[in-house]
Amino acid sequence: MSKAEILGNIRRGLKRGEASMSQRAAVMARIDARADNLIPRRARLPHTEQVALFKTMARDAAAELIELDSIDQAPAAISDWLTQHQIQELVCASDPALQALDWAPLGSVARTERVARAGDLASLTGSFAGIAETGTLMLHSGAQSPTTLNFLPDNHLVILHESRILGVYEEAWKALRAATAGAMPRTVNLITGPSRSADIEQKLQMGAHGPRTLVILLVSE
Repeated sequence: MSKAEILGNIRRGLKRGEASMSQRAAVMARIDARADNLIPRRARLPHTEQVALFKTMARDAAAELIELDSIDQAPAAISDWLTQHQIQELVCASDPALQALDWAPLGSVARTERVARAGDLASLTGSFAGIAETGTLMLHSGAQSPTTLNFLPDNHLVILHESRILGVYEEAWKALRAATAGAMPRTVNLITGPSRSADIEQKLQMGAHGPRTLVILLVSE
C-alpha cells in the first residue's frame, strides 16, 4: 500500500478531506518553530554539574571513561588501552583534530585512516556533543567521519571535550542545526554505551548490533 493510500485511509477515518492552505501553513509553522519538549529537571544544571551527570550516566550505561587534561594526552592513553587489550591496529576518522596529534606513543600499533571493515577490532572518532541527561554521544556522518567507524569494530574509542557536553537532546539538536547552517548531515548517531541486546532468552549479549566496548576519552580543556 502506498503512502498516499495510507494517508487517504486515515483522512477517511477522521472524516476529513485534503488539508486547506491555512491548515498546511499552521503545520509548517509548528514544524519550523522546533519547540522544546518537556525538559527533565535533572539536566537543568550548571555546566560543571552537567559534566558530572554525563559521567555518571555514561558509566551506568557501561561505557568506559578515560579522563584527560588535554587532547595531547590522547595518543598515550589510547596506546595504553590498546596494549592492555592486545590490539595492534587502530582505524581512525580523517578528522584534522586527530591528524594534528603526535601519534608516536602508539609505537608498533598501526593507525589507519579509512572506513571501517568487518573484522576491525578498534576505531577512533571524535564526537559532536555529549548529552548529560542520558550519558549519550552525538556523532554525525561526513567525509571525515564515516558512520562505519561507529558500528563495525568491536571497540569504539571516542574523544569528547567537556565543553561539548550539553544538558538535553533539544540543546544538542539546536547546536547541530547551527553548526551545519540547517544542512543536516545524512546520518546522526546517538550512542549510549556499548551495543547490547536481551532479545534472546532475556540474556544480555554485548555487541549485538555494534561495538562490545565504548571508551570515551573525556578531555577537560
